[in-house]
Amino acid sequence: MIGFNSFKDIDKELGLVEANLASSVESQLSIMNQASVHLIKAGGKRLRPAFALLAGSFYKKDLAPLIPAATALELIHMATLVHDDVIDDSETRRGTATVKSAWGNRISIYAGNYIFARALGLISDYQRSDVVDLLAESSMKICEGEIIQMLSCYNVHLGLKNYLRRIERKTALLISVSCELGAMIANAPAREIEALRNYGYYLGMAFQVTDDILDFIADEKILGKPTGSDIRQGVITLPALYALKHGPGRQELAASLSSPERCLSQAEEIIGMVLESDGIEYSYYVTSHFAGKAKKQLEYLPAVPARERLYEIADFIMSRDY
Repeated sequence: MIGFNSFKDIDKELGLVEANLASSVESQLSIMNQASVHLIKAGGKRLRPAFALLAGSFYKKDLAPLIPAATALELIHMATLVHDDVIDDSETRRGTATVKSAWGNRISIYAGNYIFARALGLISDYQRSDVVDLLAESSMKICEGEIIQMLSCYNVHLGLKNYLRRIERKTALLISVSCELGAMIANAPAREIEALRNYGYYLGMAFQVTDDILDFIADEKILGKPTGSDIRQGVITLPALYALKHGPGRQELAASLSSPERCLSQAEEIIGMVLESDGIEYSYYVTSHFAGKAKKQLEYLPAVPARERLYEIADFIMSRDY
């Protein structure tokens, strides 16, 4: 669970989501059951269910109707992580062996598909076409975003627009949908659904930029995965983009980042070049910008405890170290 107290008002409901996650991935096929349960036990911040619950709590005291949707959102997120770990050849996530590492690529792909299918089953129970349409469209865009990122690897000529489009699809979209879905199921007014959707979008952008900063500077034990993972995979994020444009050694950096061999063998040197530029400082400025835009959306929402929680989360995003 995320390391602050902003989810205290929905602790009970998040506990129900956690229980539902475990029961939702149960399979009669032993190896599928083991792989899926392993993923659940690896834990996570559970941000997406929390946002859905907090959004719904603006309008409903009884959040029981939101539990299936909150569970489905986390299952969708988890399915994407399983597939990402295959694509990225990742051995660990959150300090624990990945499904790919423990069971191999083929089981991982099927486990991800299985988890995604279970999410669709939960959503179908609402019998609401608008809910299904929202998740279907966002799932397609997430897949498109992964392909955009894959095609962008080692390309030092792509700029800020490409990067923002990547992180929008990779992270911001599902957080935005989580906020929107919680409000929709709680029958919020249309203008306030829009505000919550926008809050989630801007917060998700801030969250991913911070993630990209931490890949350069975090403590590996706290982060739960090796630093420099993006560099080794040829993924050029905002700190590196800034260094490519403004850093003192930008020509050498461009030659290194465009070479898969150098990205693997000289990752530490590349990280050093990025840190010598003002790329980290600039990226923190961008995080602050997006977090500020997220908080601005909260002005359109009722003055209830959930609004204060969402303010707190936006502040936390800017200062987190994991």
